[in-house]
Amino acid sequence: MERVLDVALVMVVIATAGVLFTGVFGMMRVGSSERSQRLMRWRVALQALALVLVAGLMWVRH
Repeated sequence: MERVLDVALVMVVIATAGVLFTGVFGMMRVGSSERSQRLMRWRVALQALALVLVAGLMWVRH
């Protein structure tokens, strides 16, 4: 179980960074504001998921 949470956390962190950088580069190109908002919502959701996984790992390892 711990290994699954470790792998899931790494994947979520990478996905969060990807969405963050996509949004930053999109703002540099003067992209659609609707797309920027959608990326922001995805980033917030992925960060929340990452926090849940960190809490789960702490609980499992304790």
